[in-house]
Amino acid sequence: MLLIIALILAILIILLGAYVTYRIAFHAPKHITDEEVLQHLPSTPVYQRFQKELRASVESMLVRSFEPVTITTFDGKKLYARYYHTANHAPVHIIFHGYKGNAVLDCSGGTAYALNLGHNALVVDQRSHGKSEGNAITFGVKERKDCLCWIHYVLDRFGFDTKIILSGLSMGAATVLMALDQELPENVVGVIADCPYSSPSAIIKKVCRVEMHLPSGLMYPLVKLGARLFAGFDLEESSAIDAVRNTKLPILLIHGETDTFVPCDMSREIQKANPSVVSLLTIPNAEHALSFIVGPKQYEEAVTAFVKEVSAS
Repeated sequence: MLLIIALILAILIILLGAYVTYRIAFHAPKHITDEEVLQHLPSTPVYQRFQKELRASVESMLVRSFEPVTITTFDGKKLYARYYHTANHAPVHIIFHGYKGNAVLDCSGGTAYALNLGHNALVVDQRSHGKSEGNAITFGVKERKDCLCWIHYVLDRFGFDTKIILSGLSMGAATVLMALDQELPENVVGVIADCPYSSPSAIIKKVCRVEMHLPSGLMYPLVKLGARLFAGFDLEESSAIDAVRNTKLPILLIHGETDTFVPCDMSREIQKANPSVVSLLTIPNAEHALSFIVGPKQYEEAVTAFVKEVSAS
């Protein structure tokens, strides 16, 4: 009897631990709105000295006119995006923001680059963010399928001769890379990924070990169980490395060399998986998601050259 009680208690403790990790890592009950976005500019010491540039970039996007659009995903979620039109028959950039971020907060730079090149931009609120439905973030696993839904939206609306460039920042970068493990239409001509992680499991283990100072070997199984039981997905279902390894699409990776949240080595690992199609630009002295501010000239030159090349193909 004592053994049975001990076993039940152990199971309950494991389930409780899994639920706590789900709440910390995957649950997103409150979404950042456009009205709140300026209140959520990152203000840690790393970002404090770039407040002026970050605010200017976000404010420039807030005043742009856009068309709100929605789709319904493969699993019935209603997702929201902003469509910015520049020219008929121009390529469309589908742009994805990061973990617990916001389309305006994270994608103002990428949107400006697309529009300045005369292209159109569809800037997505990822599931469980902004105006999109959901309360579980899946680190790109389900989001990569949402990406395919947005691709089909663009083709259905603008025609099957429309060229599409996928773009993302942080988790959004991992999302567009992981989307490559699906059968994408030929209209997708390139991918731009700024500071992606190599896989959901790798970034979870890194955060446990470095940010939370917890043993990843002990915590990761609980996090994986929490993802499965309470968020309904498998952390190891997809990875950027595996998806990139099997693609023929041109990819531009951009990463800050001093990124302490998603290490630059993760982009180096992704490039090594398929160096024939992957180019990597690293920006010295750039922390996480700050490459476009710290190295604007290098960033713009690399993005412009890449976009022109893939758009001409």
